[in-house]
Amino acid sequence: QVQLVESGGGLVQPGGSLRLSCAVSGIDFSNYVLDWYRQAPGKQREFIASATLGGSINYADSVKGRFTASRDNAKNTVNLQMNSLKPEDAAVYYCNVWGGTENYWGQGTQVTVSS
Repeated sequence: QVQLVESGGGLVQPGGSLRLSCAVSGIDFSNYVLDWYRQAPGKQREFIASATLGGSINYADSVKGRFTASRDNAKNTVNLQMNSLKPEDAAVYYCNVWGGTENYWGQGTQVTVSS
């Protein structure tokens, strides 16, 4: 059974930082692309970052320069370091693992940015 478990969300003040993690089990992690998405209330789910099989990381323009994604194939985890957080970054953050016809989502972790 494939499981994705996100952690690290919480309340942070504007300008602060959080580090999200997604622990993946049940698949050969190294054969899948690992993405982060977020969804704010009343909005569509938004792509944030993608950690490709080749090791490159792609980011949405809205987070480029502030967020850093990384994957650890030895630990089957993908992380998202979020710095300089803004109120508009508040959302439920999801990790997504996909490859071929397979596509898996975590349950999400809430990030609140407020003073």
